[in-house]
Amino acid sequence: MQSPSPPALKERLRSEVLARRDALDREFRDEAAQRIAASALGFPDLKDVTPVGGYWPIRSEVDPRPLMETLIERGQDVALSQILHPHLSWRLWQPGDVLVKGGFGVREPGPDAPEVFPKALIVPLVAFDRRGGRIGYGKGHFDRAIAALEAQHPVLTIGLAYAVQEIDEVPVEPHDRLLDVIITEAELIRTVS
Repeated sequence: MQSPSPPALKERLRSEVLARRDALDREFRDEAAQRIAASALGFPDLKDVTPVGGYWPIRSEVDPRPLMETLIERGQDVALSQILHPHLSWRLWQPGDVLVKGGFGVREPGPDAPEVFPKALIVPLVAFDRRGGRIGYGKGHFDRAIAALEAQHPVLTIGLAYAVQEIDEVPVEPHDRLLDVIITEAELIRTVS
């Protein structure tokens, strides 16, 4: 019997891991987001990087707002992704800024917010492995964004996830970009890509 193609396997894994992530208690997710933020803030490679690109959380994703707000407090610029399908743009953000509903229902800065080109990205994900493989929602936005930024300058990529999102091996396709670091509530994983 033929094994499933990488896209079909990713779809199956996406469904399985989303169910695990969605099953996490809200209180657990809130506490985990605080632990993840503390770990990221203590990560020396992120200390002086600016600007940092982030995301507005949807569904049961790790909420990066505690991390992004503290990055701003310590003097780093933070930008949120803006979906310009099939690409992402990065717009400066401050807590309290008015956000608009963008592609896929994601809250994002309006087109008048200044565009920047992050030197580090905080990346959402559905599933990950210890090599830095990542499964997202299947649209490729972050993979294209990482590739575009890497064409300009080195970019540190940091995935945020709950430990239950780890899988043995992500089926990696040629367009996929491996993450440098993954931070869960349990540990900071420097990937072995």
